[in-house]
Amino acid sequence: MRFIAAFLSILAFFAQPAIAASSPSLTSLEQQLASIVATKSADVGVAALDLNTGETVSIKGNTPFPMASTVKVAIAALYLAQVDHGRRSLDDTINGVSARKLMARMLIHSDNRATDILLADLGGPNAVHDWLQDNGVTGLRVDRTIGQLLKSKRDLWDRRDSSTPVAMVDLLRRIYKAELIKPESRNYLLDLMAQCQTGKNRMKALLPWGTPVEHKTGTLDGLTDDVGFITLPDGRRVAVAIFARGGRDRPNTIAETARAIYDGFKSVFAWPFGSPAYQK
Repeated sequence: MRFIAAFLSILAFFAQPAIAASSPSLTSLEQQLASIVATKSADVGVAALDLNTGETVSIKGNTPFPMASTVKVAIAALYLAQVDHGRRSLDDTINGVSARKLMARMLIHSDNRATDILLADLGGPNAVHDWLQDNGVTGLRVDRTIGQLLKSKRDLWDRRDSSTPVAMVDLLRRIYKAELIKPESRNYLLDLMAQCQTGKNRMKALLPWGTPVEHKTGTLDGLTDDVGFITLPDGRRVAVAIFARGGRDRPNTIAETARAIYDGFKSVFAWPFGSPAYQK
């Protein structure tokens, strides 16, 4: 039995996304993030990835945290993937409302009813989970509708509907690199995330004024999340996932962490040839 357990542990280790280990050039940032997290009463998980250089940093990067409404990024990505393949259209009417409007309500206003309408049309939580698994997104699981999640007994350490910070950043990377959806769908999704109206006191709060951010928040009793993209002054984008459960002042913890990530990635690499090739 011990051999089997050890074998399974090895398999789980190698199944983690390749971005799990922090880059040596970001050691200082990793130490700063560890220091920030150590002073907080919340349990905090962080992962960040420079989408141009591939440099990454994480704290508790492989620890599962509840996704809450950040799962809506995955739901949107699956719907858009099916649009890309001609199976659906953003102009389809679902329960009397266009998919385009439902998508906007889900991502901009975090509308739970709009989310579950889209999710049901896609085939439910299993459809999203299976699609992610089939496309190599591991460390992230979708088990329940938003309605079911909100009605269930809250357990912030429940593995259902959870993601590790590294897995969420890997999902964001695959979206950005147009591995899961086409460039036009990616741009559409990022435009909606840029209009997010929730969590203004989280990832965006302490960044320099005007910093472009495309993000999606998640909230439950005792849980505060924020995931998305931060654009640096030279045009590089950094995919970021910050999860915080328990403790106090979780939004400010996310804001401080996001600012440290912004400053840390900005300082370690200066893009030598102008802005990156991909610009919206």
